[in-house]
Amino acid sequence: MNRLPARMRSPRGSHSGFTIVEIAIVMLIVGLLVGGILKGQELISQARIKVIIADFSGVSAAYHGYFDRYRALPGDDPRAAQRWITPTVATDGNGDGEVSGTYNNGNAPCVATVESCNWWDHLRRGGFLAGSGATPPANWSNGLIGVQTGDGAVPAGPVLGGAGGTGGITGLILCSAGLPDKIVSAVDTQMDDGNRTAGSLRGILQTAPNPAIPADATAAAVGGASSYVETGTNFYTICRAM
Repeated sequence: MNRLPARMRSPRGSHSGFTIVEIAIVMLIVGLLVGGILKGQELISQARIKVIIADFSGVSAAYHGYFDRYRALPGDDPRAAQRWITPTVATDGNGDGEVSGTYNNGNAPCVATVESCNWWDHLRRGGFLAGSGATPPANWSNGLIGVQTGDGAVPAGPVLGGAGGTGGITGLILCSAGLPDKIVSAVDTQMDDGNRTAGSLRGILQTAPNPAIPADATAAAVGGASSYVETGTNFYTICRAM
């Protein structure tokens, strides 16, 4: 009977599985990969937080720059048509000291005859913001960025307060819609007091894209009237007093 040469025979008790050292190396590599992914996700979240803060700061700086130069509110400026005649004549505001209309224009296409839309055209014509026209910009989440004075009526009523608008804001606000819960919670904490229904920055839980801004911000509360609830599926619109 033929027998295999000694060099081709397996030692008694040998097997083809992984050794403990090999398994440990694989586990280490997997751990490093998972840690890298989680760290990358956190870096992305931090970058998005900074972008939202920069949006608020940039538009606020443009607004104050415009007012300092022209002594009028963008959108409400009654001398815009005299100042800018090319490529088209600008649309004047009524000069009443309020930016009428709502940040989302009732979710209708923006036109320069609405002062909250005209706001963007005036800032762009003045060179304070990039672009042209009266269409509001979008944030990184593709939600609308826009302005309104209180509830958008003339005279303005309060928004983002308690029952009946108690403690709400009647002045000019800048809103950014469609933002994830984790992002808005961090933005409010870094820019204000972290309280959804108080301070200069307030928020509402969204049930539809680019929602109207209510007088009573507590009506859509989740997990507590003053809380941003981080479920991973909640989206908020946040507004900051300017």
